[in-house]
Amino acid sequence: MSEEHLTTEDFDYELPQELIAQTPLKKRDESRMLVLNHVSGEYEDDHFYNVIDRLNPGDALVMNDSRVMPARLYGNKPATGGHLEVLLLNNTEGDNWETLVKPAKRAKVGTEISFGNGELTATVTKELEHGGRMIEFHYNGIFMEVLERLGETPLPPYIKEKLDDPEMYQTVYSKEIGSAAAPTAGLHFTKELLQKIEDKGVKLVYLTLHVGLGTFRPVTEANIEDHKMHSEFYSLSEKSAQTLNKVRQNGGKIVATGTTTIRTLETIGTKFSGDIKADSGWTDIFLKPGYDWKVVQAFITNFHLPKSTLVMLVASFTGRDNILNAYKHAVEERYRFFSFGDCMFIY
Repeated sequence: MSEEHLTTEDFDYELPQELIAQTPLKKRDESRMLVLNHVSGEYEDDHFYNVIDRLNPGDALVMNDSRVMPARLYGNKPATGGHLEVLLLNNTEGDNWETLVKPAKRAKVGTEISFGNGELTATVTKELEHGGRMIEFHYNGIFMEVLERLGETPLPPYIKEKLDDPEMYQTVYSKEIGSAAAPTAGLHFTKELLQKIEDKGVKLVYLTLHVGLGTFRPVTEANIEDHKMHSEFYSLSEKSAQTLNKVRQNGGKIVATGTTTIRTLETIGTKFSGDIKADSGWTDIFLKPGYDWKVVQAFITNFHLPKSTLVMLVASFTGRDNILNAYKHAVEERYRFFSFGDCMFIY
């Protein structure tokens, strides 16, 4: 099939509901790992704790250190007592946030919302599409501290189980708070495994991309070219850029952990004609078949939702047929799918 005229339906696959992982494994690095050669399409079954064997001294393992905010707030309208659920997405400026509100029809412009015992209040300032609302918050003290008290960690809608330990939805290296969802490919790492990888001579490199829910939004357009990505904030430090350039110069591989890390590195590579430079800003890059990869040479990634931009991203590296064949195998072998599921190592 030509990769020039692909439709959203071309990225669909059959997934039995029971393969959607509802809880994380007790031991993060015991997840299964499907290893895929992106050129030949050949694959083999493995376990994540063996990822160290796929990395060589002098390679760079790049990870997104964003931390998930307790971004889900439950409030009410003092005027009527009506309940509202607010999910924080992006902090646009000052105390103004792009949010998702349910039920959106109850949150017209000018609506006042109170959270907790009124220690946090908000005003709806603008209506956006898909139930989105711009909201301005009012509070005393430090916003993130108020949020830690009143908010809860949001889990993706396909996870129905309550999480015993919210830290299981954070990577062990999460640091920069600001994501509405976890960069889930990194959930498989333990501190001990990362130490072993570093001891082998692999450079551990961190960047930040704050994950918005736009990444997971289904593609509703039939033609993938018509899909518009949401913007997400990213940052790559001078120190990380220098390390990556040194790895490149010495012939090491740049291995990305997850699609958020890929999108950051490829945004920078696209912006600077293939070069890696310290940079920060907003990206709405949409990697799909036909894209010319500039920085990342191998990556770890979880299994993604049918017809999602993330399946398209992976297909832009492997080719559509290779990734769908690998997914078919994963379904037959009953791998666990999505955020708390198993993963792939693609090289």
